[in-house]
Amino acid sequence: MSSTLPPARHTPVLLKECIDALEVKPGGRYIDCTVGEGGHAMAILEACSPGGALLGIDADPEAIKIANQRLSSYAGALVLVQGNFSHLQEIGPEHDFQSVHGILFDLGISSLQLESRGRGFSFQRDDPLDMRFDPEQGLTASHIVNTFSEIELTRLLKAYSEEPRSRAIAHRIVASRPIESTLQLSQIVEGALKGMRRRIHPATRVFQALRIAVNRELDNLESALAQAIKLLRLGGKLVVISYHSLEDRIVKGFVQRESRDCICPPRTPQCICGHRATLRPLTKKPITPSISEVNANPRSRSAKMRAAERIGLS
Repeated sequence: MSSTLPPARHTPVLLKECIDALEVKPGGRYIDCTVGEGGHAMAILEACSPGGALLGIDADPEAIKIANQRLSSYAGALVLVQGNFSHLQEIGPEHDFQSVHGILFDLGISSLQLESRGRGFSFQRDDPLDMRFDPEQGLTASHIVNTFSEIELTRLLKAYSEEPRSRAIAHRIVASRPIESTLQLSQIVEGALKGMRRRIHPATRVFQALRIAVNRELDNLESALAQAIKLLRLGGKLVVISYHSLEDRIVKGFVQRESRDCICPPRTPQCICGHRATLRPLTKKPITPSISEVNANPRSRSAKMRAAERIGLS
């Protein structure tokens, strides 16, 4: 690779486990729905050559730019698209990626985004309250923090951070307006939780909740998982790496639901849903990083990987 490429800031998590679960093979066609800086994508492209191809999608235009540089030697086998994976069923066929062998989601925030100035994802420096993966979308963290009512903020924090003191934090935020920067918000949250001992920084959960809300992460994930089934061929693999319980709960519930023929409510006397199983779970419990991986890459510690195989007919 060219020495002029920017150094990778993101180490791909559960890389071997991911490639094994996808069963990447020469000539296969794959979709990486969160291509980031291209770590997983590079490994997939290596394993599917000769004759294979990869569609890489990312909402962040900066990620697409870096992945395009880093993966330039695979140009003939690679298609990169800046877009949200909630449009997977449109993006895939548009670029001739349908009936694919495997689809990967590596969820959450990347080192690229955390360490990029001006994006507002980190509470460890002073940046504008932005938090958008795609800078062209409308809603920002600043809008939420400065315009949502105390009730709306409390509900948002409870739903997306599971923070037990959401009401106190929301009250302090509203009382402190206007709030213009990440550092200011972080200090406000610390003040609201003063005296409470935490294993993690007091602002961690609040920043997570705001980021999820700004980018509609959970809604988009639910939508994209359903679309992924439509693009997988029989025997194709779905692999999802999540980093917090909200994401993992959605993935787990989706795989469980799609592995059953009937999804009618429990007391329904006769099946009326007409649903047929589309997935076979490949991981009874989520796969997590080894101790050695966590020691080498501490950001991998919360990762959980689930995998399933496409079965049945759509």
